[in-house]
Amino acid sequence: MSTSPFKRTRDDHASETAEDYVEAVAEFLESAGECRVSMLAEKFAVSHVTASRIVRRLDREGLLHAPPRKPIQLSPEGLALAKRSRARHEFVFSFLRALGVSKRTAEIDAEGIEHHVSEETLRKMKKFMSDS
Repeated sequence: MSTSPFKRTRDDHASETAEDYVEAVAEFLESAGECRVSMLAEKFAVSHVTASRIVRRLDREGLLHAPPRKPIQLSPEGLALAKRSRARHEFVFSFLRALGVSKRTAEIDAEGIEHHVSEETLRKMKKFMSDS
């Protein structure tokens, strides 16, 4: 029996927040040298409470370490996820730009597509890019 496309979409949505947050933590650590919940709340335009809940969940899941009132750090698993997410985002963005999509639209679309594109589709996109 094949997996329902709706189930896959729901599963993708479940991991989307984790991917976005670890990617943002990695970016803040790189650019600002630290990451705090308030920075994530501002970036994602959510309340401090919402960002705190997500950070606590990701801490429980082992993707980051967030001691109270201290900067957030990525675990090795979180860093690996952030790198994979970033690479997927950059590739999807480049692919859209190669199609002639405007930079602004490609930035917006890549943010959504990166979480839902299958490995099979990514492989085909990469092959298409290398063949062109």
